[in-house]
Amino acid sequence: MKLDQKDLQILKHLQQDSKMTNKEISNKLKLSVTAIFERIKRLEREGVISKYVALVSPDKVEKNFMVFCQIKLIQHSRSYLTKFESEVTRLSEVLECYHVSGEYDYILKVIVKDMEAYREFMVTKLTNLDHIGSTQSTFIISPVKSTTAVPLQ
Repeated sequence: MKLDQKDLQILKHLQQDSKMTNKEISNKLKLSVTAIFERIKRLEREGVISKYVALVSPDKVEKNFMVFCQIKLIQHSRSYLTKFESEVTRLSEVLECYHVSGEYDYILKVIVKDMEAYREFMVTKLTNLDHIGSTQSTFIISPVKSTTAVPLQ
């Protein structure tokens, strides 16, 4: 699907505030409300817009301890990878999981209440998953940049 400048502008506005109304966007882009509505529906239909979410402030829900955890599996067979991926997706503390190249096989973005909660997560959940050879944890001191917006230009 080819995106034109108006599509990109619509996406930019929705990434900044997904609750922005079609009328508000139409006023900013000088297009009719109907044109905005149709463009957004097309972007949704084509999968360019995959979903709308509320971004929760971790500190407001007592989840302000973030860790990047690197995982090395004991073996790289398809069955080990598939089993690990299936199991790790069920862990609510894991916000993101990436299969990566390099010394480690996976990087997890984990969020919990505090160091004690992270230890509990490691001992009772993560290290109980099959095929993990080793882990390395990197604790976040303070975020410098965090965004959900995909750069469009």
